[in-house]
Amino acid sequence: MHRLLAAALLLGLAACASAPVQPPAQSLTTATPAQMVEYVHAAAGDGEGELNVQPLRNSEVEDLRQQAERLLQAGHHADAAAALDHAITLVSDDPALLQERAEVALLLSDFASADELATRAQALGSGVGPLCRRHWATREQVRLVQGDAAGAAAAKEAMAVCRVAPPPRW
Repeated sequence: MHRLLAAALLLGLAACASAPVQPPAQSLTTATPAQMVEYVHAAAGDGEGELNVQPLRNSEVEDLRQQAERLLQAGHHADAAAALDHAITLVSDDPALLQERAEVALLLSDFASADELATRAQALGSGVGPLCRRHWATREQVRLVQGDAAGAAAAKEAMAVCRVAPPPRW
């Protein structure tokens, strides 16, 4: 009897583990996590002709970021998240690093973490340029998944504030 219950429990857990992660029923988007990240990158643009603040990089953190990028290219999203998490333990206040981790959270359908990381990155960031738009675009995608049309619209509008012309050079 105990073996039968154990087998049934294992089959039930296996079924749960193999089921794809679905957004909540009230979601306002049908975009896949990969499409959401593509949208975030497209919203950032190239930054041409605008103020774009770039932080100095720690070499160990840069190696971890590059490792995470290679892992993402290979489709190993959880491993990429672990590499970025390690980098965040080394430099916890790098808005670009936090944003990259937020985007990996989107890929993992961890929308609560994506929102928290993008919000934290936004608070630490310069508030201008492509990185600023990535923060807001991430938050917009999370709001759409949550079924928050007003929040998504507000995030989309906030992206425009990120575009600031660079100061004149003399």
